[in-house]
Amino acid sequence: MKISYLKYFFALLLFGTNGIVASFIDLNSYEIVLFRTLIGSALLVFLFLLGRNKFTFYKNKKHFSFLFISGIAMGLSWMLLYEAYARIGVSISSLLYYCGPVIVMMLSPFLFKERPTALKVVGFIVVFVGIFFVNGNVLNGSADAFGILCGVLSAVMYSFMVIFNKKAHDITGLENATLQLVISFLTVAVFVGFKQRFIIDISESDILPLIILGIVNTGVGCYFYFTSIGKLPVQTVAICGYIEPLSAVLFSAVLLGETMLPIQIAGAVLIVSGAIISECIKRR
Repeated sequence: MKISYLKYFFALLLFGTNGIVASFIDLNSYEIVLFRTLIGSALLVFLFLLGRNKFTFYKNKKHFSFLFISGIAMGLSWMLLYEAYARIGVSISSLLYYCGPVIVMMLSPFLFKERPTALKVVGFIVVFVGIFFVNGNVLNGSADAFGILCGVLSAVMYSFMVIFNKKAHDITGLENATLQLVISFLTVAVFVGFKQRFIIDISESDILPLIILGIVNTGVGCYFYFTSIGKLPVQTVAICGYIEPLSAVLFSAVLLGETMLPIQIAGAVLIVSGAIISECIKRR
């Protein structure tokens, strides 16, 4: 369990740098996600074959169907998230994206029979208030409405990804991560093919950040992420997942110079506080 926690936290920190790396790539959001999933899935397929593993997903069609839906949801969520990055910045996009765990927490008692504790309920309320503060500037019309919509929809797709991946519990480890990412790539490839027929203009300066995003952030990150969440309670995955947007906010402030309003900073503090209340205090 401790190893699963460490792998999960490391994956979240890697994902927290996604927006930073993407800011150095002069491509649209769909193209970035296309190359990210292509490189990442190629790496995982290579590692899977290198380890002489064998695919077993075809033996359980029901669980593979769950994983298939999860992969599609991940591809859609990433495309929406990267569009939000471009429109409203890394900080707000990341915090919006992590409205997804709130949806997961709300549904987990019904879908996974995980009874919410009093601390988890309090943590959920604190997180919800924090999300409201973070997005407070939407109410006065000062934010990009379409960017906000992309962030919210990415959260919905995130919740589908986690829920259906948890349901595919017979497909685990590297096989789970590999299939998830390959399906995600195929989803994005179909979209880009219909949208622009794979006509993509890549400059030389885009190559290195694309490789980093694909191999490190996606390949390594997804391997650690999907080989750990299956061994952790779904509400723990949802709550502790807020390490990703927190790190994204900090990285974007330090490296990209993004600023947040005081009310948004207070919201970020509440989101992290909710995670500590519901998870860390209990374990201590």
